[in-house]
Amino acid sequence: MAFKPGKSGNPKGRPAGRPDKRAQWRKELEKHGSDLVAKAVELALAGDSQALKLCIDRAIPAYRPTAEPVSFTMQGDTLTERANSILTAVATGELDPQTGKALIDAIGSLVKVTEIDEISRRLDELEARQDA
Repeated sequence: MAFKPGKSGNPKGRPAGRPDKRAQWRKELEKHGSDLVAKAVELALAGDSQALKLCIDRAIPAYRPTAEPVSFTMQGDTLTERANSILTAVATGELDPQTGKALIDAIGSLVKVTEIDEISRRLDELEARQDA
């Protein structure tokens, strides 16, 4: 059963301006932040593996491999031919798979934008014909 437009399933809801419990807890933790961090470090140094993991996870960001910049010229006139040239470059080792995927995804996004532009242009033409 759908709600009527403009009507909420819980019309009273949470009062405006009332902070949720998480905000209250954060505020309380902020008062003791330095002590809590010091205790976590102390426990980690004492051999507590959970505390050690917590400290390391917060201090060192997760490793995300990045590819070196490459110079690559796509072959072909159509987007399909260019995508095929990217796949060929990945297959031959000229491009790494991550860069190849990023380029293919970019072509896919370009196709969507091009389709929307084309539909919009055709719609404008149809509306102009209808008005004339």
